[in-house]
Amino acid sequence: MNAPDKNAQRAMELMKALPMPPTFATKEEERLHRKQRLAAAFRLFSKFGFDEGVAGHITARDPVEPETFWVNPFAVHFSQIKVSNLIRVDHEGNVIEGNHPVNRAAFVIHSRVHQMRPDVHAAAHAHSTYGRAFAALGRTLDPISQDVCAFYNDHVLYDDFGGVVVELDEGARIATALGKHKAAILQSHGLLTAGGSVDEAAWWFITMERSCQVQLMAMAASGGAPLRAISEASAKQAYSIVGSSFAGWFQFQPLYARIVKEQPDLLE
Repeated sequence: MNAPDKNAQRAMELMKALPMPPTFATKEEERLHRKQRLAAAFRLFSKFGFDEGVAGHITARDPVEPETFWVNPFAVHFSQIKVSNLIRVDHEGNVIEGNHPVNRAAFVIHSRVHQMRPDVHAAAHAHSTYGRAFAALGRTLDPISQDVCAFYNDHVLYDDFGGVVVELDEGARIATALGKHKAAILQSHGLLTAGGSVDEAAWWFITMERSCQVQLMAMAASGGAPLRAISEASAKQAYSIVGSSFAGWFQFQPLYARIVKEQPDLLE
């Protein structure tokens, strides 16, 4: 066996040893799984300092009734969210399950994303510090590091800020701008990410926020000099590895294990 064949075999053996996204016997079992991941994502967002008062929301499409989605209860801190106090909302903003109201902005943005993107099972938006700072620049991220290549040709700038998002047409414009991409920089607002699982959407937000931080630091250190971008070929190669749906899901797994061990009450 020559070296390339051996490398391919090792890669296949490694993939077999990796954890894979779960499958479910019932839709109810899948619903509980999504709610657990959603509660964990909020705890992680709190731990990373992504909260800003009552702003911010993550949603998960309900697998039993796909025209509804689970979201955080309005005015409950990310650090206090658990499976039992999540609420389920329809595309008209009605609370179908739960005892708390829904954040109007969460309904307006996420309902339109879920409606226009049947492949999106989760979306995340928060007023994180570096995301807001970068959003003020009115530009997309540059391919200056391996990690940011997860967003290479896969994120957009939404530069039509119309104030606090409380109208459905604004939510529709954001969803339209997002298109088939995994993320959007909302100018003068913050970051929005989407994925085929809660795990994926949450990880894209976490790594996008850090990518914003890295670029802001690099720009400050360069004193205005142009940053050295990764070549197109290298950026595409990196994207194929770090920007895949599986990569997004996989990167979230150790974070989930960590937060559940530290804060097991989130599963209540």
